[in-house]
Amino acid sequence: MAGRHTGSIRVRMTLKAGVLAALVCVVVTVLLIVAVRGRAEDYERNLTGRAALGLVGLIERGRLPPVLEPQDGRALQVVDPQGRVVSSTPNLRGRGRMAEFEPDEGNVFTSRTLCPPAGLKGCMRVLAFRVYQRDGDWTVYAADRPVPWYVHGGLLTCLVAASVLLSLLVAVRTWRIVDQTLRPVDAIRAELAEITESRSGRRVPVPASRDEIRQLAETANATLDRLDAALARQRQFTSDASHDLRSPITAARAQLEEALLCPEETDWPKVARTVLASLERLQAIVTDLLELARLDAVAHGEGTAGRGERLDLGDLVGTELDRGSRGKRKRYERHLERGVTVQGDRLRLSRLLSNLLDNAERHAAEQVTVTVRAEGGTAVLEVLDDGEGIAPEDREAVFQRFARLKAGRERDPRGTGLGLPIARQIARAHNGTLAVEDSPRGARFVLRLPRDVGDGNRPQERSQEPGT
Repeated sequence: MAGRHTGSIRVRMTLKAGVLAALVCVVVTVLLIVAVRGRAEDYERNLTGRAALGLVGLIERGRLPPVLEPQDGRALQVVDPQGRVVSSTPNLRGRGRMAEFEPDEGNVFTSRTLCPPAGLKGCMRVLAFRVYQRDGDWTVYAADRPVPWYVHGGLLTCLVAASVLLSLLVAVRTWRIVDQTLRPVDAIRAELAEITESRSGRRVPVPASRDEIRQLAETANATLDRLDAALARQRQFTSDASHDLRSPITAARAQLEEALLCPEETDWPKVARTVLASLERLQAIVTDLLELARLDAVAHGEGTAGRGERLDLGDLVGTELDRGSRGKRKRYERHLERGVTVQGDRLRLSRLLSNLLDNAERHAAEQVTVTVRAEGGTAVLEVLDDGEGIAPEDREAVFQRFARLKAGRERDPRGTGLGLPIARQIARAHNGTLAVEDSPRGARFVLRLPRDVGDGNRPQERSQEPGT
């Protein structure tokens, strides 16, 4: 019955149920045999006692025969006052007294277990009755026939057969129930075994019953949905990355091949500068890809978000705006609220702000407005430019890796399309959010981070500094 399921849950559960049923049957059988044997012994004792009392009546009437009628395995014997055996059943004929004990003075009855009584075999319970007569006291002995531990062969056979049959029925029923229960699991396993990278759109069957197996199937399908989405992102990412990595390599190769065709007429310093520019773009893409890989590892619990420290977001933004004048071509207006502290990694938060400012610098017409403020338990950073803005349907697309809108490609064809995705990943690594929100003009990027718990104890002041 086990077949290919040897060692499976079906076999283990069936064996456990069968063994448990067998143990229960053994206990019940023993209890039944003990109870029936007790009743049988009581029954035999009653029969023996009645037979002995019948002899008492014969002695009193003087009608005691020398040989008594057979008693179906019981032994009866009468002893006169002189200790002579005057009457007995055929199984004790010609033998001496089966027992030497007598009831105490004043008692007419006593019993003992002898192993065996004289002239008999095996342990038997012997009853002794005192009969008062004029010529002295007579003694009547009666021995019970032994009751086997199994009481009767037919009873034992029936109990054993019933126990075996019940154990088999329990085992078969358990096998069917477990098989029926695990059949959906087999279907789920078979479907999962068929799923590969090239056949990833399949889903496991969901059983109609609302139980744990249905929950397992639904969870497996939800996991497969996430895996398919991740696989689709990976394929898109690989496609986009290969294209963006191939472009600078192809450009550098083309420049070198063209120069080698006419080496004497080639301006090698110019070729070197062109190839170096392609290498710089390639290096920027690789650097951004490595940073995204580290941030992805943090998002999936496989890396660390960096050393966290208590930072004043206003001070951090002011320092970043002042650093090296940033080669600014636009006017910057600051609204920085001091005392808005967060817990985070200074280098990565600086990278986030730098990416936002670079994006604003690229798309602003004349001015970029940077704001830091507190909203309850949230620290808010806004970077607003006065450019053409981002259409609502493209507000999420700008955070996709290697995704570049037409305006971005026209303004900076050397961009990698990874700055904003890196900024969002850094925000998520700090339990925050980064999104494009509504604004009267231009693009408004809003970063929200949890404020540090000690913010309430620090004084706050507002600083408005128009920048150049």
